[in-house]
Amino acid sequence: MRITFVISSLAAGGAQRVLVILTEALSHRGHHVTVITLNGTEEDFFETPKGVARMALGIRGLLQAIPGVMTLRKVIQSSQPHVVVSFIDTTNIMTLISTRRLKIPVVVSERIDPSRYRIGLIWEMLRRWTYPFAARIVVQTSRALEYFLPQFQSTACIVPNPIIIPKNQSPAPIKISRPSVMALGRFHAQKGFDLLLRAFALIKDRYPEWTLVIVGDGALRPELERLAEQLGLGKQARLPGQFKNPHSILKQADLFVMPSRFEGFPNALCEAMVMGLPVIATDCPSGPREIIRDGVDGILVENEDIEGLAEAMARLMSSEVDREKLSKQSIQVAKRFEQNKVIEMWECVLIDALKGNQVNV
Repeated sequence: MRITFVISSLAAGGAQRVLVILTEALSHRGHHVTVITLNGTEEDFFETPKGVARMALGIRGLLQAIPGVMTLRKVIQSSQPHVVVSFIDTTNIMTLISTRRLKIPVVVSERIDPSRYRIGLIWEMLRRWTYPFAARIVVQTSRALEYFLPQFQSTACIVPNPIIIPKNQSPAPIKISRPSVMALGRFHAQKGFDLLLRAFALIKDRYPEWTLVIVGDGALRPELERLAEQLGLGKQARLPGQFKNPHSILKQADLFVMPSRFEGFPNALCEAMVMGLPVIATDCPSGPREIIRDGVDGILVENEDIEGLAEAMARLMSSEVDREKLSKQSIQVAKRFEQNKVIEMWECVLIDALKGNQVNV
């Protein structure tokens, strides 16, 4: 099967990482895979997998989106796909418009809870108009699926993210002092790292030997650094930057916390669990509740509850027994979202889209 993927860029991000994993796996299974990015290569954080073709268009912003639709149409046609897969809201819309009347089935994938992440009035109207053109709509959680039901009952389906079990570990780019609480993600309001800093500040004096490490980068870095300083966290808080392979850093942690305000299907949480870390996550819309079994393999706290987050951290920071109990259970997440199982789900979606069948995933 010839499969063409469309995404805005290969910049750092969970959706981009999943796309790279998915395209590499499908290529290894004998499919001919092409990746089209709307933006140029200057934003690349991830590399195109070996054996996967890449086309970068250099389209940016809403003003370029209108003429960019015709460019995208021509490039998609040139790749001669049996099926097109588009990642992320506005890119999905552009892809659906650009493929109108080409008789090529298009699978669109929402990578975050659309009920919580607003894309603007114009784009929202365009989404309502274009999504009926999609052969399939792929979401990652049952909460995200509710946004599209009942209108898209026959075309919408759930496919979670695959979990990658690290094999050959490269040397850690940084050394983390232990014991440590770790978080990982983009420095964006969605990720709630301001909540985590405030929660850690409430208990830092009770646990002076512990450090908080937030791995990542983004527009909110200056704001988060100022907040850490205002809270008097000093050397107990570190924001070391962004790294392509976080596994070697994660393995140095004693506790992982995901304080997000909302999510799609959080890769970082799954990766922390598969490495056997005890985890705490906010019970935010989409994602965590479908991954964590509260009290069994992790702890869920009320969304945006700073004191509750601090309390949960303190409980695990003060008890190695409780940390080990959760750690033993957390690694089971690998079986539930194992990579081959998820890739097979994607293949079924693509085959069904190509045949025009009802969703059976």
